[in-house]
Amino acid sequence: MDANEPREQGAGGWTQFGDKPPSVGGFPRKEPVGPALPPPPPPPRRPGFLLSRKAVAGLALAAAAALGVTALGGGAVGAYLAGADRPVAAVTASAPSPAFRTVADQLTVAEVAAKVQPSVVMIQGQSAEGSGVVLSEDGLILTNNHVVSGQGDVLTVKFNDGKTAKAKVVGTDPATDLAVIRAEGVKGLAKATLGNSDQLKVGDDVLALGSPLGLDGTVTAGIVSALDRTVTAGDGGGGDGRQFPWGQQQQAAETTTLGGMIQTDAAINPGNSGGALVNAAGELVGINSAVSAQGVNLGFAIPVNTAKQVADQLISKGKVSHAFLGVSVTDATGDVPGALIRQVSAGSPADKAGLKQGDLITRIGDTEVEGGDTVVGQVRGFTVGQQVRITYLRDGEEETVTATMAEQK
Repeated sequence: MDANEPREQGAGGWTQFGDKPPSVGGFPRKEPVGPALPPPPPPPRRPGFLLSRKAVAGLALAAAAALGVTALGGGAVGAYLAGADRPVAAVTASAPSPAFRTVADQLTVAEVAAKVQPSVVMIQGQSAEGSGVVLSEDGLILTNNHVVSGQGDVLTVKFNDGKTAKAKVVGTDPATDLAVIRAEGVKGLAKATLGNSDQLKVGDDVLALGSPLGLDGTVTAGIVSALDRTVTAGDGGGGDGRQFPWGQQQQAAETTTLGGMIQTDAAINPGNSGGALVNAAGELVGINSAVSAQGVNLGFAIPVNTAKQVADQLISKGKVSHAFLGVSVTDATGDVPGALIRQVSAGSPADKAGLKQGDLITRIGDTEVEGGDTVVGQVRGFTVGQQVRITYLRDGEEETVTATMAEQK
């Protein structure tokens, strides 16, 4: 497997489709121990981003499959002290999630949804549909490549207020599964506020907004379940529209390996792809892109920092310059996880850094390497000229080198 090429995968891998709807669950109650005590007085009510496991419906787009996978904001924790005539000790609060530092006040789920919905749209093609996020007042919209791929020259965009417009593709990047389109004859659109996906923490509350199964304006809530996931996603060439029944999986005619993904438990379904994952401040932190075909509430979003970098290049040049390492890798076997180098291209960044055939890569950048897919996904997230530290094993000895990413020709 080349570290700059998509990895072959069968139909049973990651797709934009789940195989069964989520089920309701909860924690069992524990019986109280000892004599019953009177309940403490309720704490003062304060605004906060308190996310429940219930889906919140609205009229906007990009359904919230954990709009937190892309990763939307952090959770707030409150406490109170009860005691009639006891002195109250001073309590030092822990620092809030970085996502909350960009706004003066915390927002409720309903306020975040109302703020973001006008920036999320439904995208309809010849045979499929998905979601998108408004980048500019004059009609630039960010979405997934698999939403627009094979859908013809002219797309239809439906906005939060019910109005529609024709749109054309500005540029696509299959390697990162991102695309930019432009709605025609529009102005004064509500563009999304971009956040910083590098500030996300596991456990942060997020919302996913989009149009799952054609239900535009859908909002779902969840948390950031994990960060920096590597996912191989398949798209059978038909987008992710309603024509696929619940539970049906696409045959992966086209796959791409994506690194650095945000995992979320916010519900993401067919039609959510390209929609917004936002934090507690209503800032875009991810683009919802994939869901596990084998699990429940396992959704993934492309970090907004990656999406912005790709979108800027698509808008300015119509194409994207990708970083190149110059190694072919496969999964390691044995007790040590990693990516085994099968071949190093002469004159490549890997060659110049001193990597050789047979080296076992165990870390690339800040990411532990589980297998070949990890290297592929991480390289695709790097920029040309970026210096990346690579840790590897050679003859049982651990070494670290720095490789400078070159542009893939």
